[in-house]
Amino acid sequence: MSISESGLRRVREVLGRHVESGRIPGLVALVSQGGETHVEAIGTMRHDGGPPMRRDTIFRMASTSKPVSVAATMVLLDECRLRLDDLVEPWLPELADRRVLKRIDSPLDDTVPAQRPITVRDLLTSTFGLGMDLTALGTPIMGAVFEQGLTPDLPTPMPEPDEWMRRLGTLPLMYQPGERWQYHISNDVLGVLVARVTGQSFESFLRERIFEPLGMTDTGFHVPAEKIDRFPTLYAPDPATGEFHVWDEPVGGRWSAPPAFPGGGGGLVSTVDDYNAYFRMLLNGGMHGTERILSRPAVELMTTNRLTAEQQAARHAMAVNNVHLSFGQGQHGGWGFGTAVRTYRGDYAPVGQFGWDGGSGTSTYADPVNQLTGMVLTQVGMSVGHSAQLIRDFWTTVYQAI
Repeated sequence: MSISESGLRRVREVLGRHVESGRIPGLVALVSQGGETHVEAIGTMRHDGGPPMRRDTIFRMASTSKPVSVAATMVLLDECRLRLDDLVEPWLPELADRRVLKRIDSPLDDTVPAQRPITVRDLLTSTFGLGMDLTALGTPIMGAVFEQGLTPDLPTPMPEPDEWMRRLGTLPLMYQPGERWQYHISNDVLGVLVARVTGQSFESFLRERIFEPLGMTDTGFHVPAEKIDRFPTLYAPDPATGEFHVWDEPVGGRWSAPPAFPGGGGGLVSTVDDYNAYFRMLLNGGMHGTERILSRPAVELMTTNRLTAEQQAARHAMAVNNVHLSFGQGQHGGWGFGTAVRTYRGDYAPVGQFGWDGGSGTSTYADPVNQLTGMVLTQVGMSVGHSAQLIRDFWTTVYQAI
């Protein structure tokens, strides 16, 4: 199968409509299949104009960081420096002797002991017991997660990793280890784990083992000064009026210097070509040209569903019941390591497609059935549904173009 010329025209037209509407200032999209790669750069870097979007524009990847940052842990599994069912306590003593809330809305001291310790597998599958839970907003535990600065920019930047772990260790778990899939926090914990096992910073290990071998020269946790002109303003439009509020400026903003906490859950910046190199490596079973980055079994573990039927049902219910908050994102059924895995046919994409979307208006997926990679990156955060709708339309047209 290959991508049709008329299909690509349709992709371009539909993406162009979103930019012309005034709701998406600019975007860069990539589709790659069978040695052919097509890139569209449409619109401008700022909502009031500014330089045009380019193929090498650098974007805040937000949660699409997860499928990439998890590769560092997979390298350690491949090298037998970690094992799936190793306890994390030797490396993360802050997570020893956990207490677990009796109910999700319990006071923080209304707990029972954890039935067992936390393992590497629990972190990789996002089931270690803590996460960002939209269904639990307003509960004491979610309040504590925000107050302690354990999530990005709410209300303060995250502290450096040891202090972040110390704070995390003061909280009880929401659920027993291995019991329930929960979003995000596990991906940040994995970054701390990698740094402690390797004795390197999380970023330097990722750079050495993943980014440099793949030629991902524009990927990292901040944008150096000499590249800042390729970095657009990030907007979080007002949900009521749609007015463009600046969430992050390039110069002097959150990504203009190395962060205290390099967050595997949402901290990366990158380009379409860098991300394409990574996802193509996964489709190639861990190979990049003649160089092996990850073992084939490691890639298969990452990119196929790891959840039990019960966990999957809970994740699916959460996605469907919060469709109005996520603007339709997140309905895939399954989850591997750091990546959603489509386990049922719910839209134009086939079962087996894997990847994720980001709250800054990013979407990155690979599809083993069609040997296809695709990504669309914008600078409009998901405070409104505009970038989510753009993402949906991108995938709808991409799958018609094959």
